[in-house]
Amino acid sequence: MVMGSIKQTTDVMVLGGGPGGYVAAIRAADLGYEVVLVEQRERCGGVCLLEGCIPSKALISAVEVMETAHAAEKMGITFEGLKVDYAKLRSFKAGVVDTLTKGIDGLLKARGVDVIHARGRLDGPRSLALEGADVAGIDFRHGILATGSRVTQLPLWKDLDVWTSREALELREVPERLLVVGGGYIGLELGLVYAGLGSHITVVELLPNLLSGADPDLVKPVRKRCQQRFDKVLLETRVAGMQRKGDVFIVDVESKAGREQLEVDQVLVAVGRTPNTEALGLERAGLNAGPRGLIAVDATMRTSVPSLFAIGDIVAGPGLAHKASREGKVAAEVIAGKPAAFDNVSIPAVVFTDPEVAWTGITESEAKAQGLDVTIGKFPLSALGRAHTLSRTDGLAKVIADKKTGLVRGVGLVGPHASELIASASLALELGAVLEDLTATIHPHPTLSEAMMEAAEVAEGLPVHLPPTKK
Repeated sequence: MVMGSIKQTTDVMVLGGGPGGYVAAIRAADLGYEVVLVEQRERCGGVCLLEGCIPSKALISAVEVMETAHAAEKMGITFEGLKVDYAKLRSFKAGVVDTLTKGIDGLLKARGVDVIHARGRLDGPRSLALEGADVAGIDFRHGILATGSRVTQLPLWKDLDVWTSREALELREVPERLLVVGGGYIGLELGLVYAGLGSHITVVELLPNLLSGADPDLVKPVRKRCQQRFDKVLLETRVAGMQRKGDVFIVDVESKAGREQLEVDQVLVAVGRTPNTEALGLERAGLNAGPRGLIAVDATMRTSVPSLFAIGDIVAGPGLAHKASREGKVAAEVIAGKPAAFDNVSIPAVVFTDPEVAWTGITESEAKAQGLDVTIGKFPLSALGRAHTLSRTDGLAKVIADKKTGLVRGVGLVGPHASELIASASLALELGAVLEDLTATIHPHPTLSEAMMEAAEVAEGLPVHLPPTKK
């Protein structure tokens, strides 16, 4: 690496230090390459760590502790004087983020990855111009683009000082009345956080269902809980107008039933994310983004320009940190000449609501839409011993399998710790498991993990803890 010159040179340049970028940089360094990681922010970790997945789960965990304390009354345990110290809660969240960012810095340093905090823009297929760095740019043999995404901004609320997930996670205040625009996972997770902290929540969702990517039977317990915890859940409703009057927002919403005006103290907008590709200088490298701002790649994560790879939120597929990390490993291994490809059978999705929702592989809705001949087994947590001991029976496990071969095609879970249980389902799909593999595997009792085995038994038509399947 030539230091102190107008341009720096390296084997591998990674643009973006999020869960895709820093993992790609570490893997490339471990494979013997000289690596430069360019990150615009002062800290690595990306949106997920700095203002997304991690801080949100820290707040969710805190609210879960309070909800558990309240729910313990039915077990004969009563807490008095339960209160929230917001300064300590903010400090706890910040401490979690700080610990993890320092951990990433240490991992990169241990691998000898050169981290440059600057703004990067492609200046050719093997060249990156830098803004805000001691060097003008970087010449590289291989480049991995991992610039992530940002919150989608719509003109309707421009300059109105509404919240995005970033502001909501700062926990500046707990508004008495909070309107959440968007009934996806971000809106519901943060809505439940603020409901737990004392806000009166109204959710507005344009589509007919909450969590539109999940099967309706998985969403049903979450919707029921949201209706209990929120003041209003307005489906098939759009925001038609919004204005700020002093300290309040006046919001016009419109549905089939007509137009309604809401007065709230704050608005949280959670309507999706936009890929960060428009300012990358793609055209200078011979690349173009598609209509949705995504870069086309093959199974090796290589773009149409042989020296450039792209991963994470700027390529097709769900915008999930674990997907980006896997893609980053693939790109680094392909650069090293390894026979790697992003050929995963499933990408698990998790929603950290109450109860949690998780699914992997094909959904029941997708199976029906594709006309697949499948058998579906569902097992309610109300029939599971461990769920009763937790006093959390609002959920189910679902297994979807090919009717002829028994090959497991998908698994869905809703209930406590669904986020932890779904990994074993993903492993089953990756290994090509059939129903008998699930039913013949001994699951420890009493546990929540038994629900997946029980659902597989239902799919086989041989349930033990449910009435026999009608022929």
